[in-house]
Amino acid sequence: MTNNDILRRIRYIFSLSDEKVISIFGEGGKTVTRAEISDWLKRDEDPDFKACSDELLATFLNGFIIEKRGRREGPQPVAERKLTHNIVFWKLKIALNLKADDVIDTLGLANFKISRHELSAFFRKPGHKHYRPCKDQILRNFLQGLQKREAD
Repeated sequence: MTNNDILRRIRYIFSLSDEKVISIFGEGGKTVTRAEISDWLKRDEDPDFKACSDELLATFLNGFIIEKRGRREGPQPVAERKLTHNIVFWKLKIALNLKADDVIDTLGLANFKISRHELSAFFRKPGHKHYRPCKDQILRNFLQGLQKREAD
């Protein structure tokens, strides 16, 4: 999954207008224009398509956390320059205030079964012996489950 795919899906799942997406980027500390958002949301084959960088998606996700949970005290998180599916998964989990059982239930809505131990491996630090990289399939199923969860 590309960053643009993830941004598109989050926007669709939560029915975010262009103004709301601009506001969320603002919460994350980045000013963006409607034209930039439009270019990021276009399909890959569109001539006006622009790739959404890791740092831009991280900024959006940080803003999404602030939008959903409120601004925390002290310094705000800095957007990561290099983003992995594990970080995207973790930031969505934080933004939506999901516990492990909630994530497992959400994945279940997409007919994807996972144990608590398998799930916890995605949220460990990369050097940890039980760390496991989050593959496209898991993130895609999580987003699919979120879509079904939000539709209810």
